[in-house]
Amino acid sequence: MPAWLWWAPLAVLVLALGIWAFRWGWIATMITETDVINTYAERYLQEAGNAARRTDCSAVPGDQNGVWIMIRCAPSAGGRYDYPVDRFGRLLELRSSTRPPTTPEI
Repeated sequence: MPAWLWWAPLAVLVLALGIWAFRWGWIATMITETDVINTYAERYLQEAGNAARRTDCSAVPGDQNGVWIMIRCAPSAGGRYDYPVDRFGRLLELRSSTRPPTTPEI
């Protein structure tokens, strides 16, 4: 058995990991705040029903470890939907709150 054949699985693994890392890097650099806000505003419109409007949503920088941006949607009927999102656009934990929205901290 040729010696290069012994190293072929390692080469395939390194190549696959390189492609995977490039893909995640591409996602992290190409996603924008606008993309994230629009995506989760659409999700809010589907979840909150007919009274919901896109303008109910705003975004603030994340204040927790791993949270890139927090989309807060506050319907006029009360309550609040918080969507904490990481740098890759993934929803970390859906939180629904009955507290009124707080004043943004500067």
